Amino acid sequence: MLNAYLIVTLLVVINLINYMDRFTIAGVLNDIQTYFDINDATGGLLQTSFIVSYMIFSPLFGYLGDRYSRKYIILFGVSFWSTMTFLSSFVQPHHTYLFFMFRALVGIGEASYATVAPTLIADLFIGGKRSTMLAVFYFAIPVGSGLGYIVGILMSQMFGHWTWALRFTPIFGIISVFGFLFVTEPARGAIEQANLRRSELDSNNDNTTRSFRLIIESLTKDVRYLTSIPTYLLTTLGFTCVCFSVGAVSWWAPTFMQNANPDTAKEKIGLIFGVIACLGGLSGVLIGYSCSRYFRSKFPAADSWVCAIGVAISIPCTVLSIAFANQSPTISWLAIFLAVTFLSTNWSVVVDILLYVIIPQRRSTAQSLQILTSHILGDASSPFIIGAISDAFSSDFDKFHSLSYALYLTPLVLVFGVLFFGLSARFILKDEHRCKQMISNGSAESSTNSDSNSDGIDLVHNNKHTTISNTTTTTNSFVDDNDNIMKFPNNQQTDIGTRQNQVDIGFINNLYQYNNDNDDE
Repeated sequence: MLNAYLIVTLLVVINLINYMDRFTIAGVLNDIQTYFDINDATGGLLQTSFIVSYMIFSPLFGYLGDRYSRKYIILFGVSFWSTMTFLSSFVQPHHTYLFFMFRALVGIGEASYATVAPTLIADLFIGGKRSTMLAVFYFAIPVGSGLGYIVGILMSQMFGHWTWALRFTPIFGIISVFGFLFVTEPARGAIEQANLRRSELDSNNDNTTRSFRLIIESLTKDVRYLTSIPTYLLTTLGFTCVCFSVGAVSWWAPTFMQNANPDTAKEKIGLIFGVIACLGGLSGVLIGYSCSRYFRSKFPAADSWVCAIGVAISIPCTVLSIAFANQSPTISWLAIFLAVTFLSTNWSVVVDILLYVIIPQRRSTAQSLQILTSHILGDASSPFIIGAISDAFSSDFDKFHSLSYALYLTPLVLVFGVLFFGLSARFILKDEHRCKQMISNGSAESSTNSDSNSDGIDLVHNNKHTTISNTTTTTNSFVDDNDNIMKFPNNQQTDIGTRQNQVDIGFINNLYQYNNDNDDE
């Protein structure tokens, strides 16, 4: 258990550094635009270059994360992005393309970490403890984002140049790498299906890595399985709408407020936004987690509705923050705080949903494809789109009004997010039940062939294939308040927890023993 909490602590620290690194750039964006002499659209592309590489390499690391050591993937990723961030701070003004290239390379390193970290938590905890640890993990997003703005500004002031802002996070990134060397990676799905052997859990069809053709076939099966789960598809689309708006607001809000209040020092505006991002994000993650835990036992599809309602409340807050920016900065800052708070309610809940509707052997791939979708249609494109719209309006309006009109696109996109999360409520129970059946049956590989009409379950023992027919007995199981898996035979009546059919492990063990006896003969 000590190893589990050590892993979570290190993952939280790395996630904190991750988001500090992302938003340090936003905190000194005006200085960067002046240094490289770039306009708003190109300034938006700076974030896009990072996100594009991040999303392109996410599926690759998701595939690797389902088949190879996640510990070493994380070690590589953190080391790589820390190095690239540090090197980017030495780029000269006439080498703008090099700065963009380094930001893109940072995205590769962060992709390797982001795809596998939540799956490690899923393999360390179950039930309520998993939800709690995910909430702790995602606290690092708003805190890291806010600290990124603050650190960027403070380092720039302290050393007299914005480049020093990029030399802070790499130090802590390398320190976290050394800490991760001493942890032990958990087996995939072991905590959810203790009766499966570690070798069976971790092998996960090793033959798929022996040729490019087999890799493509295996990945195709993964995608076919994931696209058969409506909850996963709808929550991914809903989360994409949130990422679009959060990405645009996070990138442009400090610049927007500086344009709205030119008499206010830009350092003060950056610090205010950083504090709002920290406090609002923390409050949002805590509200989302608490509502999810409280209402999940009362309403079957509570998690979907927590996400939908949080996004719905953020829409008028976003509109008010734009409308009052130059008339009443206080109202605008308050509205930004509320918008950040309610947009953050879904961070840990969305990942929690993914983890209980996707089997362990497909979670890294699922996480990576969710990252790919949410970024390619979300925060990879939104900073550039908002910047381009702002530039299009700039011939007729000043910088403040052109950017404000562009930012009104964000609440419109959030309307679609509410619809997607609301629709997912129709499917979430069915998909959760299906996932539990697959885990309890130990038939993860059969999940990639969900259209199969087989009447039995194929098992492998001592290189023998055995089919268990549907005459097997069943048990009922549930997770109690202490997150222990409890089982009762079907002939016992119990009102505790949710009834779930599972293959009788005793029968399977007897079958294994029968095979062994025949081998001895």
